[in-house]
Amino acid sequence: MKKIFCYTIFVMILMLACIKSFALTLTSSAFVDGGMIPTQYTCDGKNISPPLSWQGAPSNTQSYVLIMYDPDAVKGTWVHWVLFNIPSTTNSLPTDVQQLPKGTLVGDNSWDKEEYGGPCPPSGTHRYVFKLYALNKPLFLKEGVNVSAVQAAMQQHILAIGVLVGTYKRSE
Repeated sequence: MKKIFCYTIFVMILMLACIKSFALTLTSSAFVDGGMIPTQYTCDGKNISPPLSWQGAPSNTQSYVLIMYDPDAVKGTWVHWVLFNIPSTTNSLPTDVQQLPKGTLVGDNSWDKEEYGGPCPPSGTHRYVFKLYALNKPLFLKEGVNVSAVQAAMQQHILAIGVLVGTYKRSE
């Protein structure tokens, strides 16, 4: 009995170590997770994309998908940015990214535009979720597809997910 218990503990520790090694971490030098997004990255400022960087993707990652959305929007989830087929060799995006990594495609946001749309809540403080997905293959989709098409195409191919949340409230 003692032998089985020790073996079970060993397997659990090994599983936790494997999960930990595939922890995709998404960060920004502009704000901390759960912190306020600076005005320059919003509709009240320059409306430019914030710098993002990540690490910890599985070695068999073939591409990334980045989706930024506001789950607190009055009309339901509001999509601010959709990027897919980000090359697996990429581990960051600069402030106000003008030239995306080669092969990266842009999906439609909730304004029906293929671009970054910064936080612009009509009232109150909203959360803005940046979700980065490591995939085991690129997506065979055309540029300008909506977020639902991207999410459907990647479902069986997600290896790891990194999440960064920022908040924003407009000045009154």
